[in-house]
Amino acid sequence: MEIEVKIDSSRTEPKLVIITDKITQPIQELIRSLSKDSPQFLIGFQDAHAKMLEPAQILRVYITAGKVYAATAQETYRLRLRLYEAEEQLYGAGFVRISQSELVNLRKIKNFDLSLSGTICVRLTDGTITYVSRRYIGKIKQILGI
Repeated sequence: MEIEVKIDSSRTEPKLVIITDKITQPIQELIRSLSKDSPQFLIGFQDAHAKMLEPAQILRVYITAGKVYAATAQETYRLRLRLYEAEEQLYGAGFVRISQSELVNLRKIKNFDLSLSGTICVRLTDGTITYVSRRYIGKIKQILGI
């Protein structure tokens, strides 16, 4: 990808132009990340209480029994979103999908265990262990640069 920056003192605000032969997945992701601010928070529910959850405090977002939950180091909260909606809201905040039913915060991963044949074990900072599904292994390896 070629990047060019031009300084024009007559401009009052930046203007971004993307010149391409076709819209590809990386171009779509770039457009989405530039045109949408990162969410300030998600709303999590426990019983009759709602709490504002900052993306930085969320370890993972996952589905259990058809319901979507966000886990922090202290508590687990029910989200009133579908997983893909949570993924869209958390886009650009360091979250990555590791399976059909789970997103993890890359900043909350303690380590990866690659010793199992063909699978990746993910250990989070709170001690939670989860696994990258086969479908997402390539994507995770690309993100990690391995």
